[in-house]
Amino acid sequence: MTQFDELADIYEEFSRLPFRRELEFPSVIGLLGDPSRLRIVDMGCGSGVYSRVLARRGAGQVVGLDESSGMIEHARARESGERLGISYTDGTLPAELAGSFDVVLGVYVMPYATTYKELVGLCRTAAEALRPGGRFLTLPLHPEVHQDPDHYERYGFRLTTDGALTDGSPVDLALCFGGHDIHVTARYWSAATLEEALREAGFGPVRWRRHRLSPSAAAGPPDFWEPYLSAPHAAILDTRKEAEPS
Repeated sequence: MTQFDELADIYEEFSRLPFRRELEFPSVIGLLGDPSRLRIVDMGCGSGVYSRVLARRGAGQVVGLDESSGMIEHARARESGERLGISYTDGTLPAELAGSFDVVLGVYVMPYATTYKELVGLCRTAAEALRPGGRFLTLPLHPEVHQDPDHYERYGFRLTTDGALTDGSPVDLALCFGGHDIHVTARYWSAATLEEALREAGFGPVRWRRHRLSPSAAAGPPDFWEPYLSAPHAAILDTRKEAEPS
């Protein structure tokens, strides 16, 4: 059991909030670009939201990977009805698929590593799936996350910390929308530690990407989005697997 096994339906609801539809999804999908013919692993796929988006956009292959059996069960049930060609696995990738993917997407995966060793392990899981030069796009907690618990409440969640944040500090994430009050525990990692873990796992230089609004949101009043854009709760890290030494 993981802290996510019973949350698939809640995560589906969360994916429909303006925060995700008008800001997070445009940021991530915009950075990925055209997925046509790309082989993609959705690492920490949860209920399969990004897996379905990528499959519908023409990705050549999509594999959803998650440790939560409850999430994978939900994603497989959706796939059995929609038949988008996505395969889901709860654990590790089959050995025959190692080193064959163009992209690994890891949205809100790194915050659930509880130790530095686990953090490096997550990065290595991504690296092992990728071909040399393959791309890893991942969203950890932002090293400069706002520590006022109410700062992100308008976006459907609250973040509560216990004093100063250091590597591995727990952060309480409360999903507070639609009458829900669901809590999970994430972990904070500094910028230096995130980059070091990626280097240790075999990745090259890290690019820190900016969030972007959808055209419709960007054309509207800025007041709703300014608090998030001035202090995002998530960073967007973009890096590539380095070639093995010859």
